Amino acid sequence: MQLRNTNTVWGLPARALHLLGAVAMLILLGHGWWMTHMVPGTAGRLANYSWHAALGYDLLALTILRLLWRWWGGVPALPPDTQRWERVAAYVGHVMLYLFTFATTLVGWALAGTMRTPLTKDLFGLSWPLVYVSQDHAIHATLEDGHKILAYVLAVIIAVHVAGVLRHYFIKRNNVLTRMLRPAAAPA
Repeated sequence: MQLRNTNTVWGLPARALHLLGAVAMLILLGHGWWMTHMVPGTAGRLANYSWHAALGYDLLALTILRLLWRWWGGVPALPPDTQRWERVAAYVGHVMLYLFTFATTLVGWALAGTMRTPLTKDLFGLSWPLVYVSQDHAIHATLEDGHKILAYVLAVIIAVHVAGVLRHYFIKRNNVLTRMLRPAAAPA
């Protein structure tokens, strides 16, 4: 079992954090869209917002762990035939993924303090301190709109990321995808 990242493969912690983060993001994006477009004004609205915020807090913690592991463990090299523009695109894409993940979750965290009932618990029941508290409806609306816009941009960035990975797998036929999915995927 490979724990540390190497120059050719991702270690188990990196793969697990990637999978958990990806699942959490997809759930949050889907649930956020459903919650704001399909159930506004219903009796279960607070429960939906509470659950969404709870998973958002856990995604924020997971993303911090993932970034720390990435800095500590290194990153496998791209395949040798990767062109310069592809290296730049991969770097910019990953920076954008982290930037918009943090921006979306941090704005959501600020939004949690503008609810009539502030949202402070994660999925494990741990309390998160509020980073911003206000009952001003205009500020709530601004944060809510900002959170939605950031989430939509993040969804586009994720789609581009997935398209890039699929390009590596189906067109370039290298191991960029398989080394994240399987331990010790052989280099292409």
